[in-house]
Amino acid sequence: MKTILITGASSGIGAATARHFQAKGWNVIATMRTPENSPELGALENVHPARLDVTDAGSIATAVAEGIERFGQIDVVLNNAGYGAYGALEAFSMERIRRQFDTNVLGMMEVTKAVLPHFRQNRSGTIINVSSIGGQITFPLGALYHGTKFAVEGLSEALHYELEPLGIRVRIVQPGMIRTNFGGSSFDFAMDENLPDYAPMAEAMGRLFGKLAANPSAPETVAQVIWDAANETGSRLRFRAGPDAEELLDARKHQDDETFIGGLKQMMAP
Repeated sequence: MKTILITGASSGIGAATARHFQAKGWNVIATMRTPENSPELGALENVHPARLDVTDAGSIATAVAEGIERFGQIDVVLNNAGYGAYGALEAFSMERIRRQFDTNVLGMMEVTKAVLPHFRQNRSGTIINVSSIGGQITFPLGALYHGTKFAVEGLSEALHYELEPLGIRVRIVQPGMIRTNFGGSSFDFAMDENLPDYAPMAEAMGRLFGKLAANPSAPETVAQVIWDAANETGSRLRFRAGPDAEELLDARKHQDDETFIGGLKQMMAP
């Protein structure tokens, strides 16, 4: 029986993926900052809830060790934990900027580093990093969030070369707009009333997001794509999740900058 370790498993994509893999007969190490708040996952057979904060190296090492002790081996790691910071760069303190990169980028690297000795010893393992359509395209006021997701894409692609000779696979999952808590606790919007110059752009962003998020995919859609990525035996690197991801990423691939960005600007218009 195979085992997956999932970060950010308390809700949204992480929780849906935990349930999906458990239903498929896998062991699941469902990690989150406060596992006591998600007793329903812990009640499932072969699911081990564990505390893991991606900004706390000690909690990462403990969760990995607990998972290996409980199930004997980890076969897949899903780096899912993250959140989105949007707003004018000037409106963010350096503390909030660092928090965005610590969570979305450095935390992912810390989790990956923690499991790599285990994977190298076994000459087997799969690392799945949840990126976003926002890892290849950008939206207004998203310098921080897109900066982290572009970093996830680059790090993952480089690791693909680095780890393949060791029997370790790397996959990138690129969700589009998903019906999750991204607009709640997983969303950090900064708007400073002392910076009114950015107000029109914030309004334009609201119009764009309203159009793009009109028909979001369910978290279960992403969970199925993650399942496909975990079981892919070839060398495929990127996996899109959601029809809007297919449409937008295809457009970005085939259009030049002026055409693609111009199209998004049209969607921002009143």
